[in-house]
Amino acid sequence: MFTGLYVAMVTPFDRDGKVNEEKIREMVRFHIENGTNGLVPCGTTGENPTFTWEEHFRVVEVVVDEAKGKLKVVANAGTFSTTKSIENVKKVKDLGADGAMTITPYYNKPTQEGLKAHFLTLADSTDIPLLIYNVPGRTGVNLLPKTLGALADHDNIAAVKEASGSLTQMTDVVLTCGDRVTMLSGDDGLTLPAMAVGGKGVVSVVGNIVPQDMKAMITAFERGDIHEATTWHHKLFPLCEAMFIETNPMPVKEAMNMTGWDVGDVRLPLVRMLPENREKLKSVLRSYDLLK
Repeated sequence: MFTGLYVAMVTPFDRDGKVNEEKIREMVRFHIENGTNGLVPCGTTGENPTFTWEEHFRVVEVVVDEAKGKLKVVANAGTFSTTKSIENVKKVKDLGADGAMTITPYYNKPTQEGLKAHFLTLADSTDIPLLIYNVPGRTGVNLLPKTLGALADHDNIAAVKEASGSLTQMTDVVLTCGDRVTMLSGDDGLTLPAMAVGGKGVVSVVGNIVPQDMKAMITAFERGDIHEATTWHHKLFPLCEAMFIETNPMPVKEAMNMTGWDVGDVRLPLVRMLPENREKLKSVLRSYDLLK
């Protein structure tokens, strides 16, 4: 169900630090025009840890309204509470989202049995497709392929955003789950290698800036043009790496502002990048012909 280019949306703020709804609509239209398959609002790239719940659901509502069914919207709904996550999944479904992204519970660090029980309970609570998000570097817990395999037969568990950074684990996910769960890369720079081992796309940060190029790489691979896909991979790779010079989404927001998007600053506790890192980012953007 969820394949191709999904973009982990940046949330634009105005000069007073409030959510900029008109800019969100402009971004959605940009992605429709550039062939993005789906948007993932209110994730970490969208700075959801700094949102009120009113802001969170309003962003989802605006994205769904502007998308008008022209691309899929998979809204973040996960927390470290199973009960709250169930409420959120129901809410984003009511708002018209096509799916819900649900992260492995963070900070309380459940066991593999706890993870299995958490996701089965979420899946049993709704009929909206779930995109499980595994990012052990942020959550402190790794959803193992064997555990995902035990979830894979549930009709409502559709895909996994695999951000362990391990091609070994990605391969194991595909071997364990087969076509029961779609594996999407959670790391831009690993998109092509992930597809080579059986992945079906990416949930992308750099896609906020160059969705057409990420889509071109994915499309080339899908039609069997490995040379073209590899050429795109090599072109995109330095830009993908630059998005993580400092903590995401600080670099991607800086990059969007540098290239004219005017998405505002990040919210505390994130801050603007160090001057020397901003210069590194500028250099990469110039090399990519995104800056004069």
